[in-house]
Amino acid sequence: MMRLRHRRFDLQLTHEWAISSDLGSGGKRLYPVVFVELQDSQGRSGIGEGSPSNQYQESHETVRQFLDKIDPHQLSFDNIPASMAYLDTIAPGRYPAKCAVNLALLDGAAKAAGQPVSGFLGLPFQHQCQVSSFTIGLDTPEMIERKTREADGYTILKMKVGSPADRENLSALRRAAPDKPIRVDANAAWRTKEEALCQIEWMAADGRIEFVEQPMPPSSSEDDLVWLKEHSPLPLIADESYQSAADAAHCARCYHGVNVKLVKTGGISAAKAALEAARAIGLKTMIGCMIESSVLISAGAHLASLSDYLDLDGNVLICNDPYTGVRNEGGRLSWVEVAAQTGLRVSPRT
Repeated sequence: MMRLRHRRFDLQLTHEWAISSDLGSGGKRLYPVVFVELQDSQGRSGIGEGSPSNQYQESHETVRQFLDKIDPHQLSFDNIPASMAYLDTIAPGRYPAKCAVNLALLDGAAKAAGQPVSGFLGLPFQHQCQVSSFTIGLDTPEMIERKTREADGYTILKMKVGSPADRENLSALRRAAPDKPIRVDANAAWRTKEEALCQIEWMAADGRIEFVEQPMPPSSSEDDLVWLKEHSPLPLIADESYQSAADAAHCARCYHGVNVKLVKTGGISAAKAALEAARAIGLKTMIGCMIESSVLISAGAHLASLSDYLDLDGNVLICNDPYTGVRNEGGRLSWVEVAAQTGLRVSPRT
């Protein structure tokens, strides 16, 4: 017999957070997530997290409503595929809620097997993962420069764009970090292929931009996206356009790589499938995140062997993380001195 409990927790951001879709509505200081705990009659237990985003019409309330509909007796640490199939019968979508349950199931199953989640899934365990970028959200040029100086220890920066002040913001970032490589995320801000190409061309002149994420809306025509890929001087990475493994063929035509987020796909299981499908078709892969605690960030790190890039910085953008897990020191992710050795390898912060 399985017992399911869930609770809301408001993550507190170190700085006000904004992306292009927040323009006109202001940034965020608090970001609500949901933690799920599962425990069965054998004493096995697991923890999971869902980080809902209004980008995908999700909120704490949509997550809570879905979790309240679950019959815990239909969940099992011994049959995770059947458990996830049961969740799909409750409602389509609702991926943040399904993500939280999937993490908890895998955490419990891997702990019972005496393995980290990566090993439980047959993946190599990487004590030292590749370097993650550190994200600078939209802000005034003055705050962009301040945030960049505060992130001095991070070797790769990710800059949110899509505001009228993009050029001033890039100049401000460059005053504070003249030589660091930058990854750019437009969050679908540019509405036409011509506007997107114009913006990408001036950024390419910087000389240290690695790639551009989601330059146009996922609803853009495939012809326009293919045209932009053919003309872009920088590699293009799909984010909102890549929801699951089913999108791999479309993204291979329109992008050079994809960004896989656990809360977007519905958990580790679906994220692993999405990464493997993208790699099989020749796409570069990145594991990304929302604003998240160490539960979700550590979960993403277990899939690091399937990625070319990491953007797992959600837990270092907050100041009240209730858990400890994978360590992030200047963007360098490692499991050195992590107390928990099995499952997701996370522990409540004491």
